[in-house]
Amino acid sequence: MLHAMPRSGQPQAFELVLAWVDAQILEGRLRVGDHLPAERELAATLDVSRAAVREAVRTLQAQGVVHSFVGAGPGGGTVLTSVPSRALSRLLRLHVALANFPLPDVIEVRIALERLSARLATVNALDEDLADARRALEVMRDPSIDRQAFNDADTEFHVALATAAGNRLASDLTAAIRESMRLPILDRFRHLRDWDEVVADLRSDHEAIFAAIVGRDADVAERLVEAHIRSAWQAITLADGGGAEHTRECADRP
Repeated sequence: MLHAMPRSGQPQAFELVLAWVDAQILEGRLRVGDHLPAERELAATLDVSRAAVREAVRTLQAQGVVHSFVGAGPGGGTVLTSVPSRALSRLLRLHVALANFPLPDVIEVRIALERLSARLATVNALDEDLADARRALEVMRDPSIDRQAFNDADTEFHVALATAAGNRLASDLTAAIRESMRLPILDRFRHLRDWDEVVADLRSDHEAIFAAIVGRDADVAERLVEAHIRSAWQAITLADGGGAEHTRECADRP
């Protein structure tokens, strides 16, 4: 049974649909795998146009909350999903690009998340859980690797460790943050004059982090991942002269 929402203020019609979906999810009436009511039914219940329902569904799709399947019957319709990482990445990437989240702030949050992931991976990850991180290391060991390919493998390494940690929220947030930084980092890579020296340091950092995780030394893994993120960010930020003072402050923190 559908429960219509009372109107308050003057929200746009599609916002009424979004608010209704929010309420249904928060109250436990809609769960992952459930279908939203049919477009016509939902429009009639909320006294909005079908166009408003379609606009709300498009918004929910962009947020990673629902996915629409073509066709009638059990396989069709709009279904609640449980894969938020792509939507999180898109949202964070745009806000970083707009400078709504300054990169130094993003770095601090990334450090907190990756310290947690390093500790959890050390405690929880089985050997097979570390296969993706191991493959990324192999790619980064190639002495002829170009800057874009290294950056891609670097991203995959950090996301793989977060996934191996076994904490879904930490993994999705880490993936979103690292994906949001992929292009800014690549841009700074391209301005590095001492690329060979920097990439050697990055390789060494990654190998040490991975060895600590495989060796089940959580304290060392945490410490290494923080030192790696701070020193790497310092190196690539100083390369283009941006944010040097703040970066030094970050690198000097205990």
